[in-house]
Amino acid sequence: MKLEFLFVPTSDLTASLALYRDHLGFTEVWREGDATAALALADSGVQIMLDANDPDAPVGPLFVVDDVKTFHAERPENLGVVEEPSEIPGGFLALYQDPGGAIIYVMDQSTDSEIPA
Repeated sequence: MKLEFLFVPTSDLTASLALYRDHLGFTEVWREGDATAALALADSGVQIMLDANDPDAPVGPLFVVDDVKTFHAERPENLGVVEEPSEIPGGFLALYQDPGGAIIYVMDQSTDSEIPA
């Protein structure tokens, strides 16, 4: 399990990019269409993923695992299921809630040989 992104939904990708990239010094590392972009900060292995597909989705850490279905089957008992594993482009995604109420995103890229850098 690796913490890959802080998932940050936005209702305005252009304004969010201007803030993180142009004012806070993040570097845009990849973009998927007009709705999703990833940004990195020097000296950090974790990127911010800005996403305008669902602006009301909760902010939360996004972990990458080898296989979401296996993770789901073996998940800790106190990690509540918000969304069962579902197919996304290149793999699978599931959402969980920790005991304090925070949302945790868990994804894999099991069906895609090319993972965004």
